[in-house]
Amino acid sequence: MSLLLDLDDVRLEAGPDGLAVHGELDFDVATRLASAGSDWLDGQPGGTRVIFDLSAVIGVSSAALSVLLEWTRAARLAGVTLESVRLPVALVRLTRLAGLDRLLPLDQVA
Repeated sequence: MSLLLDLDDVRLEAGPDGLAVHGELDFDVATRLASAGSDWLDGQPGGTRVIFDLSAVIGVSSAALSVLLEWTRAARLAGVTLESVRLPVALVRLTRLAGLDRLLPLDQVA
């Protein structure tokens, strides 16, 4: 794993499977997190398959959904295939409430 972003309460890593977020994702860090992940996605070869792993995100915030949508857009533009999105249960609930579960290949994590 390579560290892409390390802020006070959140860390973004890139690995062979894709992007992983750890910590408290809120609107204070969402823009920087979305940008760092999008830049990484832009550098991936077309046809690459990735996973967005937010299973270690603490708390529930629509900021996480904003980041996911930005990364999904960036992946599509880069020709990268989103294989799955790993979320904690509470964030899966928010995703379903927002109607985004139909747009994302969710993989619920307990």
